[in-house]
Amino acid sequence: MPRSTRVSQSAAATASPDFEAAGEKMTPNKRTTSSKSVASTRSVKAERDETPDVLDSQEATRMANEAKENVFLFVPNLIGYARIVLAALSLYYMKSNPKTCTLLYGISCLLDAADGVAARALGQSTKFGAVLDMVTDRCTTSCLLCFLTTAYPRCAIIFQGLITLDFSSHYIHMYSSLITGSSSHKLVTSDVSWILWYYYNDSRTLFFYCAGNELFFVCLYLMDFYPTPLGLKPEWFLWPLGKEVASSLTKTAINNQDSIQALTFEIIRKLTWPQVLGAITFPICAVKQVINAVQFWKAAKVLVGIDLAEREKKREKQGE
Repeated sequence: MPRSTRVSQSAAATASPDFEAAGEKMTPNKRTTSSKSVASTRSVKAERDETPDVLDSQEATRMANEAKENVFLFVPNLIGYARIVLAALSLYYMKSNPKTCTLLYGISCLLDAADGVAARALGQSTKFGAVLDMVTDRCTTSCLLCFLTTAYPRCAIIFQGLITLDFSSHYIHMYSSLITGSSSHKLVTSDVSWILWYYYNDSRTLFFYCAGNELFFVCLYLMDFYPTPLGLKPEWFLWPLGKEVASSLTKTAINNQDSIQALTFEIIRKLTWPQVLGAITFPICAVKQVINAVQFWKAAKVLVGIDLAEREKKREKQGE
């Protein structure tokens, strides 16, 4: 096994706490969670042990040229190519035809789940497919955010920051996963980060936050094209407060046009359907950005741990 892989695995083992020992000290109501964490940790370590030695680029290229099966034509990768084509077409229609753009963009995003299902069902999970999938996601979202910088120039710095966070967090996470010998960037143990463990190991959670994040950005895009209010009445939202409170708020809004109540009522009356859906999906998008930040920080700590292990080994060699 190459030196870099051995050092990486050594660093990963050093950085991780002994979960089996910790589990013995836990109270009974925490043993279930601990056992799941231990099982997850063992599963990831088993996959790492089964990972073949890292090939150099020349040998890998030779094997790709002489291979009897064409990984480029695996079904999941064909789905990935279709996603790229659909995303490109959505960008073409983005400025002129919002309905067509949204339809193509939505199908491209939904196929993100289909390629994973196909890969598992057909036994065609590949590193190329994983990278293709991630790169397609990042580029598609970034192109939409670039368009939003022109639609909302005052918020350009925010969209630029989101692009930066998205790319950097996924790049450093992918790099740290590969250098530690993991067969997939989705193999995250709970001792590294329980947030990332829950995010990547529950397909429903992953889909919920990814879909909600994309839907929020799509809503921002559609706000420019659908300015017609839904005709919502403020009274519809006051009934949980009771008749007396609702009546008092309504009277204040009518009698004082500069009051907060009057401004709120006016906003409700002018709400469009993209704004309503955007308000619902905004918290999901916000949590997704927090997950990206956690992903960046945890991956950075993994790389620092590897650096420290390599520096320690270098000092040991120099001391011999």
